[in-house]
Amino acid sequence: MFDKRSVQGAWFALAAYLFWGMVPIYFKWLQHVDPLEILSHRVLWSVVLLLGILVATRQMDALRIAPGKLWKLVITSALLATNWLIFIYAVTNNNIAATSLGYFINPLVSVFLGMIFLGERLRPLQWLAIAIAAFGILFQLVYYGSLPALSLGLAFSFGFYGLLRKNLNLPSVAGLTVETIIVSPAALAWLIWLATQDTMAFAHVGAGTDILLILAGFVTSFPLLCFAAAVTRLSLTAAGMFQYIAPSMSLGIAVLIYNEPFGFDRVVTFSCIWMALAIFTTESIWFHQKITSRLERNLP
Repeated sequence: MFDKRSVQGAWFALAAYLFWGMVPIYFKWLQHVDPLEILSHRVLWSVVLLLGILVATRQMDALRIAPGKLWKLVITSALLATNWLIFIYAVTNNNIAATSLGYFINPLVSVFLGMIFLGERLRPLQWLAIAIAAFGILFQLVYYGSLPALSLGLAFSFGFYGLLRKNLNLPSVAGLTVETIIVSPAALAWLIWLATQDTMAFAHVGAGTDILLILAGFVTSFPLLCFAAAVTRLSLTAAGMFQYIAPSMSLGIAVLIYNEPFGFDRVVTFSCIWMALAIFTTESIWFHQKITSRLERNLP
């Protein structure tokens, strides 16, 4: 039923999303470290590891970026760093459920941004999905008097990141390497400032903390490499079917392991998002099959 390459792609996708789903536990272990310091280590150790991967695989030529693309990478690097910081802040401040909601919202945000900035037209059921999701978010506004800022911050920062990276046509590893290199001076400057203020956790708290901070490069790079291997073996539609594994796991970790509250307000909001995603995913699969069927009928 499935060829060997597709099965391999499925395993790579599963590995990537399972790993991403477990990542909140890693950042919980670093809860005693300032989020900006965690982010700085994540950037710097990612540069070291990613450059090592490019050297080992003889792909250093991929780092040659056309000047016209460089300014976009400056923006994407800022968006990615912002996304990482929001995620780290949320996890270390007992808001893993908020990160889960953000990544459930993200596919719908990406479709919305495509409509606004790329002129993509939404089909009726896609409009319905976005309307239901918007109702869930507005419910939080009415219930609390404020929007779920962390969730929306994650969804829109990554949505805009994907929007800009879409047309750059850069390999994922090389692109991430350039982005982390761009923000690495700021990360290094922040660590130097912490050191001068005697407030840096690295090399001052304990060997366990140091090891965890060094592993930030691996935590960033490993799932990315798995995902890159998956998308070269699977269609984007097939790869997209795995994307809900990570936020589902994160939500389970938040509620079952860390006892984060999941009251009536979150039940309503998450139910709206899940309903919207169910409609959106089902409609996307149906539409894809419809187009494929038409193309096959028109073949000679």
